[in-house]
Amino acid sequence: MDINYIIKILPYILDGFKITSIVFIFTIFFSITIGLILGFASTSKYKIFTIVIETYTWIFRGTPLLLQLYFGMYGLPAFGIVLNRLNVAILIFSLNYGAYFTEIFRGAILSIDKGQIEVSITLGFDKIQTYVYIVIPQALKRSIQAVGNETITLVKDTALIAAIALNDLLRNAKEIVSRDFRVDAFFVVGVIYILLSFIIVKIFKRIEKKYEYFR
Repeated sequence: MDINYIIKILPYILDGFKITSIVFIFTIFFSITIGLILGFASTSKYKIFTIVIETYTWIFRGTPLLLQLYFGMYGLPAFGIVLNRLNVAILIFSLNYGAYFTEIFRGAILSIDKGQIEVSITLGFDKIQTYVYIVIPQALKRSIQAVGNETITLVKDTALIAAIALNDLLRNAKEIVSRDFRVDAFFVVGVIYILLSFIIVKIFKRIEKKYEYFR
């Protein structure tokens, strides 16, 4: 590969990285928030909550993310909901990954021995204190690895936003390749994705070490 050529095309590729980063950061924030709220709500004794949440996760986990993006871009306007392309990407990615995180957190919560909850109540903890000091720390610890895996998948899935004409890493690289008939840009983008995945793996390993004392 020609280093001078890579230096020349790098600024345009990094312009795409801004869009990729925005979608990734907002998606992580909103989807984990959705997952935590619905994960706890899905363990509720009220059947209506579980039915609504199960339907939501079934739809978003059972249909392709690309189809959901197309629906957000071209289907929502039919219902009078018109969003710009970036907002569509953030909305759809957040709902999609929120469904996966909901199942991850729900599974982590249900895996906690009910005896621990009974003991904490016996010791004088109320329900909120039991969740804050007993349930949540253990649930988070048990879900770290699964959340980390989904986060790495999210990094790679952000490339799908090119399908709705957002100038992300992949779309900008594709434009360069189409213009110059050289694939160097694809190699550069590949390296960027690998580096991002590496950083995320390291972050989650540090988080795992921090929560090692929770059993």
